[in-house]
Amino acid sequence: MNDIVVIPSISPEQSWQLSHGCLRDPFAVLGPFETGAGRYVRAFLPGAEAVEVVARSDGRRLGTLSPTEPAGLFMGRVEGHEPYRFRIEWPGAVQEVEDSYSYDLLLSETDLHLFNEGRLFEIAFTLGANPMTIDGVRGTRFAVWAPNARAVSVIGDFDTWDNRRHPMRLRYPSGVWELFLPRVGPGTRYKFALVGPDGARLPDKADPLAKATEQPPATASVVANPEPFVWHDEAWMESRAPRHRYDAPLSIYEVHCESWFRPGHGRIASWDELADRLVPYVVELGFTHVELMPIAEYPFGGSWGYQPLGLFAPSGRFGPVEGFARFVDTCHRAGVGVIIDWVPGHFPTDAHGLARFDGTPLFEHADPKEGFHQDWNTFIYNFGRREVQGFLIASGVHWLEYFHVDGLRVDAVASMLYRDYSRKEGEWIPNIYGGRENLEAIGFLRHFNAVAEERSHGAMTIAEESTAWPGVSRPIRDGGLGFTFKWNMGWMHDTLHYMEFAPIFRSYHHNEMTFGLLYAFSENFVLPLSHDEVVYGKGSLINKMPGDNWQRFANLRAYFGFMWGHPGKKLLFMGGEIAQWSEWNHDASIDWNLLDYDTHRGIQTLVRDLNALYREYHALHERDSISSGFRWVIGNDTANSVFAFLRQGHEEGRVVLVVCNMTPVPRLGYGIGVPRPGFWRELLNTDASIYGGSNMGNNGGVKTVPVQMHGEAQSLSLTLPPLAVLYLALD
Repeated sequence: MNDIVVIPSISPEQSWQLSHGCLRDPFAVLGPFETGAGRYVRAFLPGAEAVEVVARSDGRRLGTLSPTEPAGLFMGRVEGHEPYRFRIEWPGAVQEVEDSYSYDLLLSETDLHLFNEGRLFEIAFTLGANPMTIDGVRGTRFAVWAPNARAVSVIGDFDTWDNRRHPMRLRYPSGVWELFLPRVGPGTRYKFALVGPDGARLPDKADPLAKATEQPPATASVVANPEPFVWHDEAWMESRAPRHRYDAPLSIYEVHCESWFRPGHGRIASWDELADRLVPYVVELGFTHVELMPIAEYPFGGSWGYQPLGLFAPSGRFGPVEGFARFVDTCHRAGVGVIIDWVPGHFPTDAHGLARFDGTPLFEHADPKEGFHQDWNTFIYNFGRREVQGFLIASGVHWLEYFHVDGLRVDAVASMLYRDYSRKEGEWIPNIYGGRENLEAIGFLRHFNAVAEERSHGAMTIAEESTAWPGVSRPIRDGGLGFTFKWNMGWMHDTLHYMEFAPIFRSYHHNEMTFGLLYAFSENFVLPLSHDEVVYGKGSLINKMPGDNWQRFANLRAYFGFMWGHPGKKLLFMGGEIAQWSEWNHDASIDWNLLDYDTHRGIQTLVRDLNALYREYHALHERDSISSGFRWVIGNDTANSVFAFLRQGHEEGRVVLVVCNMTPVPRLGYGIGVPRPGFWRELLNTDASIYGGSNMGNNGGVKTVPVQMHGEAQSLSLTLPPLAVLYLALD
């Protein structure tokens, strides 16, 4: 009596799930399976007219698959057990492709465990889309974290965006879904189609780990080229750590890539076009670093990148991914560092993004009192969830390691540190101790800074933090958050407010220029004149200055002179260096035509010379973060609105004297005590004619006279030009 061969059938539920694109366990239904009568293969190919199974090695026919229920499902017996592929007859075309459901598990248990622990920092090469060769077949492995989804499919150009064709396998208990798609390679567009826990189809989602994207407003992810970029910046990478020390000169030019310049016809410059023009410009002006406003993929241009959704992908606005690598490489070979703004504090609500990614608040908090920013209408990451924390840290590491970025300026840190940030009574949830501090965010920031320091030697992290939170730039071992530097927002607001007053009123606000020295050494500060100060009706820097046109330019020159002499690293937003009249417009280029005018060109020349002086004279940068590097000489001359201070470097006695006259009244024979006798050379005068000033000064320098003043045995009798700053040093 012959044995009866039982061929596993598909249950009605599986049949329905398969035909409706919500099959949870596709490997239980599709691919090869063994029976007593040999090997059978099932394939779901809606629209196919015929399917043959052929040997992968030589193309000989191994069997034919016959149509069965539901519509689009084919099944048949195949000979042997060798690797195979399908020969599919479509209407008007024949396709040969390997079977995605003939491949074994792809991701290692170790990687999945590390991911769930929040410690898989190479996550971009584990999850997401990664081209690879398996058993001699080239294709792409797709993987996505969606633990609460009922089903997940990968969709794209390769399957006419049909969510029924490529259901993925769930790796329990990690919550990661995976699938290898043969013959899918770099440049292919794709998304994930998910069914939520309630059985409802969710909006198709872009890949959170995509390393490349379509050009907005399109929203698909793109399989990135896996070939490593060939770098030529070895010398820079080996020498960059000393460039980022607290005693090094750090002068940063902040840039919005979309609007620094426009090539014409409304087009945005590519990375290569930016490299050709921006890098020589930054070198010419003497900036040590360029800081790019967020370039990680973002859907809405009006957010300037501060509402990103693709934390691992340079925006498709600027061309292919390798273009950004070339830009960084060009900067490094020119001796310019690259800092990018990085936004781990929140993400937008766009349906194709992270919001309720698997039908649940996966990346964000469920309660809007914890998980929603009222100011920006964005979601807040759940920093206490290990997978989310690891995802964010891996993003930062990706920019530092994969793209050789030299620093991350972390946006909106204050909003992360406080649970009641911009919230009224009853609109926030206290921490477990009843306080307002966000303990999970604090833990995340410390973990991020520790990983960045360990893995990326010489890289910086810079906090945009606007409160008096203690120890932002202090080591984690000392209870700090571990950032390298912190933006000095208080200095910016106070000094800009002072400069906006007409000189006749400045005597009543003298302390706004001096107050910053009370806390100047509590952190490692960057002095920022950033984009935030020249938008939303605030006016450009030159338009903030009072008086007629001559006084406006003189005020701006004096303000820059004060800033470059003040303790702290420097940051200036684009357009400020040419005294652009108009407020920054992110949809237009800088008004480069202003350089046809001597006054605007003079401001640019001053910025160049201030950068050169700042880098050359160690006294102006070596002790930026140490109180011994600064001493007031005159801090209380409110009647004349005059300030004078000494900057000191590591080498004792090598000081620079900075004198500021913040009124349009020239001061003749103004006495200032100095620590050493001799000839004090005038290093820079913001009133020089080359900068557009009146050219009043001290004829190159002044010799001391034996007159006691300001606690010193000798002094200088100086001419202080109107609305000007002088730098002097013992010759």
